Amino acid sequence: MPLTPEALLSRLQETLGESIVASRIALGELTVEVAAENWLQVARQLRDEPSLAFDTFTDLCGMDYSAYRDGQWEGKRFAVVMHVRSVAKNHLLRVRAFCEDDALPLMASVVDVWPAANWFEREAFDLYGIVFEGHPDLRRILTDYGFIGHPFRKDFPLSGHVEMRYDPELRRVVYQPVSIDPREVTPRIVREENYGGVE
Repeated sequence: MPLTPEALLSRLQETLGESIVASRIALGELTVEVAAENWLQVARQLRDEPSLAFDTFTDLCGMDYSAYRDGQWEGKRFAVVMHVRSVAKNHLLRVRAFCEDDALPLMASVVDVWPAANWFEREAFDLYGIVFEGHPDLRRILTDYGFIGHPFRKDFPLSGHVEMRYDPELRRVVYQPVSIDPREVTPRIVREENYGGVE
């Protein structure tokens, strides 16, 4: 039988101690927050501690909190969130850490702990610009190699910076500045008195 989130938190506090900065139980799931400098050490402890045995890496993503709570967020901008599971113990954990530097977000790679994190870290690098130190092959995975910027950042323009097209005269793909004029789309409002065409 799996541990309750409260019992799992108690076990994590025994093992990780002061590495846990904060914790939260919501919708029956436990989230613990750790400092960025402890990210890799915590990952190893989660995997290697027999009472925890988080042997399966499930997911990792980047987060941009710059527009969180309508811009009222006062904490660090970028975070990395991962989900790990213990198949043997049948429990799940969400771990979050905030990158210390908003200008150059850095986090240790956990590929050596869970090799499945490889492409997830590449995705977070590509879309958010989070650099995973120690990653064996950190390069873009979803956008083109010549792509400029990180499209999941909240300050990335909706239309992007450049567009790509095939030039039949040059017989190759070319990049050019975006030719789409930015516009504001206002939804059509249906008033009760005009609904259905009845006056």
